[in-house]
Amino acid sequence: MTSNGERPGRLERGGHLRWVPLALVRVNPLAQRDLNRARVAQLAASFDPEQMGVPVVSHRGDFYYLVDGQHRVEAYKLWIGAWEDQEVQCWCYEGLSEAAEAEKFLALNDTLTVNAYAKFKVAVQAGRDTEGDVDRIVRALGLRISRSSGGICAVATLRRVYTRSGPAVLSRTLRIIRDAYGEAGLDGPVIEGIGLLCQRYDGDLSEQHAIRRLSSAHGGVSGLISRAGQLRQSTGSSHRSVCGRRRGRGHQPRLRWPEASRLVEERPGGLSYERGARPLRLRDSRCRRGASPALRHRV
Repeated sequence: MTSNGERPGRLERGGHLRWVPLALVRVNPLAQRDLNRARVAQLAASFDPEQMGVPVVSHRGDFYYLVDGQHRVEAYKLWIGAWEDQEVQCWCYEGLSEAAEAEKFLALNDTLTVNAYAKFKVAVQAGRDTEGDVDRIVRALGLRISRSSGGICAVATLRRVYTRSGPAVLSRTLRIIRDAYGEAGLDGPVIEGIGLLCQRYDGDLSEQHAIRRLSSAHGGVSGLISRAGQLRQSTGSSHRSVCGRRRGRGHQPRLRWPEASRLVEERPGGLSYERGARPLRLRDSRCRRGASPALRHRV
């Protein structure tokens, strides 16, 4: 507000832009988070001056105390090497107390986190390879990535399956789920579990057989998750529960490949096998001593 009570015609900040010598930059540990060296190395490995932004400093005495941008400044030092004579453009505030610097840090870092779905959508628009290929695979199957009804919103799971197992496994995973359950099955835990199943038995699992078994299982998707939980409890494995939630976190359940495989063919040996095909080479409970050497995968 101006002295006569009117609003100014432009927005003026309390700080001002100035070039600050890096040799005079300091960090007040009581008003900053601890430095994460791994984060600094990650930023330095792909450093882009255009994406550095403008750090914020407080000029007190002979030094400039970082209020915001500690990791970016350290990454810049690591990236440029000899930094002692370098200067960096900063938003500079004058006369702040240490308490005011801490308050300014909290205010500047009270930001809205960009969620995985928004990041994925923007990455597709930016032309990034992984996200663009995942989006192409989904569309090629007549599906879509969307938060609305009938869409897939579990983009982090899609990306994880793609990165871990490749585009062919992701495509096969979504195809099995689509044909077995329709839109009801396009949820993160189901995609994760069937993705692990396809990765583990890639080339040895009959896709049509898996679709028939899953679609005919009692209870549909809910029955799949429930049955997976029962099978998981019966194994007594030390791994995290198939459909158990992380305590206090509210995470959705996930299927793991041993339980998912048993759901495809509910027989004493898990997946069905026949003689005369490829030899069984699975390191799970079904490969213990005493198993018949004549068992073979069904191709």
